[in-house]
Amino acid sequence: MENAAATGPIRIAVLGPGGVGGLLAAVLARAGHEVVCLAGDSTAEVLRTKGIRLESALFGEFTAQVEADTELRAPVDLCFIAVKQTALEDSLSRLSPEALGDGLIVPLLNGVDHPALLRERYRPELVAPAMIRVESTRLEPGVIAHTSPFAQIDLASTTAPRARLDRAAEVLRSAGFDARVMDDEATVVWTKMTFLAPMALMTTRYLVAAGEIREEHWDELASAGAEVVAVAEACGAQVEHKAVEDAFRRFPPAAKSSMLRDAESGRPLELDAIGGAVLRAAALHGVPVPTITNLVLDISVRQG
Repeated sequence: MENAAATGPIRIAVLGPGGVGGLLAAVLARAGHEVVCLAGDSTAEVLRTKGIRLESALFGEFTAQVEADTELRAPVDLCFIAVKQTALEDSLSRLSPEALGDGLIVPLLNGVDHPALLRERYRPELVAPAMIRVESTRLEPGVIAHTSPFAQIDLASTTAPRARLDRAAEVLRSAGFDARVMDDEATVVWTKMTFLAPMALMTTRYLVAAGEIREEHWDELASAGAEVVAVAEACGAQVEHKAVEDAFRRFPPAAKSSMLRDAESGRPLELDAIGGAVLRAAALHGVPVPTITNLVLDISVRQG
């Protein structure tokens, strides 16, 4: 409760209490905020009865008690959306505009298309896209392993009032996250994509971890990175190809993209949300992206 006292406890919803959402829910609940997790029946039942067990390199090991339900039934101050892009449409049925009230929506999704979708469904002044840098995995319902020594969140919005973003960042910082409010929404959403799209597509195309991609396919990876940077710049983002290549080099050699893990597990891929989004933006702005095009096609053919 001491952390919440610094900003005042608020009511927070987390749609999708998986690796990222579960981490947020546990840490914010421990900080004294009232947290309700929105999930399917079986997951909601586990969270109601057992809470969320977090094993974290940064936050320690603890169990946090949270509310859990299959849909939002009372207004919240803040709502994090942390589902997979492939599940977004169905998951939003748990979050009606009427139940949300005036809550600020902070989506932490892969891709760049979801802010427009959310602004069509909810009031635009309630939508504040964000990017999170973290390695966090759901081991089973209610059990989260946060393995990175960092948890960094950048927020920005062309439609939400700056004061509301500042308040959300303050809540996150008081709980222990490294949170910043940025001036440029395009840069926030595309900064992640310039790293994510090349690495996710390459690791999934070749079905290997990051280290082997660097060793065996560096030229293709660098080319893919340059193409996504060019698309990002055409969309108004401030990004640098060198910074993207540096991020490729720093990525742990054994690390796998979430798309590769989904492919290995037979789960639906966020191929359209990641690769498809780059192709659509490239076509809109007339930017050639032959490497990304071939990667998306190769993965699509293999997926059938």
